[in-house]
Formats: sequence, structure tokens, C-alpha cells
Amino acid sequence: MSEAILKNPGLGTYRLKDDVSHQAVTTALALGYRTIDTAQMYENEAAVGKAIADSPVSRDEVFVTTKVWVDQLSKALFRPSVEKSLARLNMNYVDLLLIHWPAPEDDVPMEVYLGELKAVQDAGLTRHIGVSNFTTAQIDQALKILGPGSLLTNQVEVHPYLHNRKLVDHCQQHDILVTGYMPLAVGRVNDDPVLNAIAENKGVSPAQVALAWVRERGIITIPSSTKRHHLQGNLAAMDLELTVSEMNRIDTLDQGLRLASPSFAPVWDID
Repeated sequence: MSEAILKNPGLGTYRLKDDVSHQAVTTALALGYRTIDTAQMYENEAAVGKAIADSPVSRDEVFVTTKVWVDQLSKALFRPSVEKSLARLNMNYVDLLLIHWPAPEDDVPMEVYLGELKAVQDAGLTRHIGVSNFTTAQIDQALKILGPGSLLTNQVEVHPYLHNRKLVDHCQQHDILVTGYMPLAVGRVNDDPVLNAIAENKGVSPAQVALAWVRERGIITIPSSTKRHHLQGNLAAMDLELTVSEMNRIDTLDQGLRLASPSFAPVWDID
């Protein structure tokens, strides 16, 4: 299952609403995408679920991820929020349920919300569980609570300008898959001279080079797009091979540029 997720990119749906998200998911599934990522906070679970239901692709063939938002982490609210997500998605279960962000200022103890996460898994509401935006210290704490092998993934920001190596290496050492969101740095990769030079030499786009670089690091990618040719290009990037020299050139681009860091974010690891 892990290898299948790693083989092709998933579709991220952040900022895609209503008909736009429905069309993006519909197009992605038609092109061969089988991993769809949504969240309570995205306010598009209903549109995503309808697109999957409307598609000729069987539900069993689609790996669906959603995430519990920070205001739903308490014992009283957690499971009801998951049940509402499933109702919006029109599904009996999701394939992966994530904690979207660790509780701000630890106002809900991690033991509480991870306990609820495991409970909904045991109840069959999700097949796998994981976290998002957890630091190395928080990963260690989570593993102490749930045990080794409990978490499928940690979804974090990764792109050529934020390598996040310390955290990525730590997760991979604990057999936790890393899912990299914002792999194209919200379009910044398109104007990068290094990525453009490599892309021109290979006859591909700089976005495809960036995605191939993420994949070569053993990281799952979930780029977001609404355009068919971009969705096709993202899929084709999984077959793009980069040389060691090209990987090294991209490695020089790291600036520690973090694009997703809200006021309630944890204290990030420094590479």
C-alpha cells in the first residue's frame, strides 16, 4: 500500500472550493490519480466526496485523506467531527485520518486527541492514522503514546526552498512516510533559474523537476491544480529521473523558506 501511494502524486485540494474542487477531483481521477487529500478546514469535503461518487472509478481504488482541525481535538468534539466529515464525504470510512496541526499551546493534551484518533480507527472510521505539521519532538511524543508503527505519515511542508531534512530523516528513520505539501512552493519553482535550466535540458517543466526532486527523497507529493495539463504534467513527473548532479544543484536552493506557519504553529525544527 505504501509503495502504491509513493508511486504517483496525490491531488491536494487546499483552497479549492465547490465546483472548482469537484472538477479538479473529477479530472484527476480520469487521468489516473488515486490519492485525494482534503480536510475539515478546506470546507470542500462535500464537493470532493461527490466527485469521487460521480466518478466511474470505484471508491475502493481511491485513497482518501481528511484531517481534524484544531478546534475539534477535545474528547467531546473529536469523534462527532469525524462523523460529520464522513457525512459530508458521503463515505463510511476514510483511508487516512490526520491531526491537521498539534493542539495550539497544548490546550488539549496530545494523549487525549491521539487517543481519540486511535479510537476512531478502532471503530472503523479510518483505515490508517497519521499527523500533520508535527516536529521531531512531537513525533517522539506521539510514538510514546501510540507505539511504533502506529502512524502512517507526517504531512509537512517540503519544497526546494524548504528541505526540512531533520524532520524528514527523523520520520523516515521511524518508518513514518513523509507527505510533502506545497511541493511547488505556491508556484515559485516556475521562475527559478536552476530548476528552469534543468527543465530545459530535459524538455520538461520546472514544476516537474521540483516534483521529481521531492520523489527522489522518498517523499509523497500532493500538489494542487485545477488545470488538466498541469495535472497531467504532475503525474508525468513521477517518471522523470534526476542525476546526482541535478539533485545536488537543487539541494543548494534551500532557504528555510516556510510558507505555512500560522500563529499557532509549533516551534519548528531547524536543519
